[in-house]
Amino acid sequence: MRLRQIEVFHAVYTTGSISAAARALHVSQPSVSKVLHHTQYQLGFELFTLVRGRLVATDEAHALFVEVKEIFGRLGSLQKTVANLRNSGGGHLRLAVVPSLGLHVAPQTIALFRQAHPHVTFDVQTLHHDDLFQALYERECDIAFAYNAPHHPRMQRRVLDQGQLMLLFRHDDLPDAPPAVPVRALEGRQVVGLASSGPIGELLDAELDNQGVTIHEVVSNQTYYLAAALTRCGVGMTVVDEFTARASAGSGVEFRPLDPPISYRIECVYLEDRPPSRTAERFIEQFRSTLAQARTES
Repeated sequence: MRLRQIEVFHAVYTTGSISAAARALHVSQPSVSKVLHHTQYQLGFELFTLVRGRLVATDEAHALFVEVKEIFGRLGSLQKTVANLRNSGGGHLRLAVVPSLGLHVAPQTIALFRQAHPHVTFDVQTLHHDDLFQALYERECDIAFAYNAPHHPRMQRRVLDQGQLMLLFRHDDLPDAPPAVPVRALEGRQVVGLASSGPIGELLDAELDNQGVTIHEVVSNQTYYLAAALTRCGVGMTVVDEFTARASAGSGVEFRPLDPPISYRIECVYLEDRPPSRTAERFIEQFRSTLAQARTES
């Protein structure tokens, strides 16, 4: 399929009619019909059928749209980048961050950065650890911010700071909490766990195994901020990264570091053959500064 055919197919599929697609593309209805008929002829199967006067997408169209949607999205990102570079000279950054960094650090960094560089635009996505690195491999983002990034021959890692795992709990569940809570204090406690929490979750599991501590996992999920929400609702205490803990504390919910402390690296990651642009380098330094500030907030 040629680009024009993709554009027409996308418009018809999303709007549901030839006339609406024509209006969206600012062309005539006969022009859209001609491209669509030619596309179906080339493909050798129908994309839409007429049912009671309405266009209905075929199974083949639904399958094709999955691929077309991705291509269309990338074209949109390309157009925004070109327009931004041409008109403002600022640049366009595509970021991926783990969800906990998307709670406060990433938004605050973008806000501060745009105060100094108002012409820079962003695409931001929050992804789980494994998906984040896949996005880098597939060039869906330029730089990524993650915890304890794995070694890989195609990736470069830059350590920005260190974080700690925190015990998040309701005050009523641990009223006399010490400044640092011993890992052994989790023995037998009702805990909201994380089924797939990436490398820093593995650090906690390793420490629990090392000390022979068995927790009572009452709920398992895959996201730190959901674990924090469950803790706020009284389901059980949980162990999360410190940024999620800081964002979730208040209204009777507290957090403490563990004893012994469990630390992890906060890193910027990018492909070796696609080093950060000058704009990205400035953003990375702003991210580093925001991290340091966030870690000192009460």
